[in-house]
Amino acid sequence: MADLQKIADDLSNLTVLEAAELAKLLEEKWGVSAAAAVAVAAGPAAAAPAAEEKTEFSVILAAVGDKKIEVIKEVRAITGLGLKEAKDLVEGAPKTVKDGVNKDEAAKIKATLEKVGAKVELK
Repeated sequence: MADLQKIADDLSNLTVLEAAELAKLLEEKWGVSAAAAVAVAAGPAAAAPAAEEKTEFSVILAAVGDKKIEVIKEVRAITGLGLKEAKDLVEGAPKTVKDGVNKDEAAKIKATLEKVGAKVELK
């Protein structure tokens, strides 16, 4: 096993240019991005902004209900999909109907689909 304390000390003594070069070498060797490692390392600190109000929602069709044809019509109107695509989406529930919508639009879509008997979730 490697001496982890020695490795940590050696890394602490690197210049910024040497650290950048090391990052590039490791990215090439392991086929990963250093940006992902930074995001993981900042995990606890990055969790604090998650307390802010969510601005984008996904509208998910959880269950169709009794009025499948009405739900298909509404899904077509909401998404602009063709009949076959809308039917496949509805029959494949739970599926995402619309992604990245604001809170008001998500609530409107949810109300529309629930009005025709579907069960909808917002995430």
